Amino acid sequence: MRNTIEILGVKIDRVTAAYALKRAEHLVRTPGVSMIFTPNPEIVMAAYEDPEFRDILNSADMCTPDGIGVVYAAKMLGTPVPERVAGFDLTCGLLESLRKTGEGVFLFGAKPGVAETAADKLREKYFGLNVCGVHNGYFTDDENDEIIRQINESGAKLLLVCLGAPKQEKWIYANREKLTSVNLCMGVGGALDVFAGVAKRAPEIFIKMNLEWFYRFVTNPSRLGRFAALPKFMRTVRKDAKKR
Repeated sequence: MRNTIEILGVKIDRVTAAYALKRAEHLVRTPGVSMIFTPNPEIVMAAYEDPEFRDILNSADMCTPDGIGVVYAAKMLGTPVPERVAGFDLTCGLLESLRKTGEGVFLFGAKPGVAETAADKLREKYFGLNVCGVHNGYFTDDENDEIIRQINESGAKLLLVCLGAPKQEKWIYANREKLTSVNLCMGVGGALDVFAGVAKRAPEIFIKMNLEWFYRFVTNPSRLGRFAALPKFMRTVRKDAKKR
């Protein structure tokens, strides 16, 4: 039984990082396609404004509170979550688990060549990890069936979809019934860029201080438009809290 709260209509699981990992480990070994999404404030705000996207998020088997803004929002609404559960950290924990048990993972997304580099580096970092297929995130609708065929034939049990939100979540939802070998799909944004070394994650000190968002802004000011969603998100949550 899931223990969830609602933030602007989006169901967020009240989980610790440890529990989220155990849940993911269970789902990746359970037949039938399950979905894990990792909403941050930008994603929640997008879902608030897009009912179709909101319904897709709410159809997931687990939505972790990725982003300190989501944690603050939950507290503001009087329904706190235990902690932030970043999608990247959850993915790393799951890959470490699969390294030991052998289930295959398929990497789907990023620019051409990035997934291949990420696969090589992941095999080095998680010795024994079975990366059984990759495909970049630049494709046409006509190529979709071929990508699904490749995923199915790879035998992967975990599919990491890194197309950016909301595209990745909508792709997973639209194609979930066609994925015959996969047990768990996760939408994890720019994770492949980080795994490949194309992008850097914030230093540990920023992560521990819940300032990862600030590090991203300082190192990449071009993301200003995306960060503008954060104050809008908090204002909307505050209004919602006053109604309760």
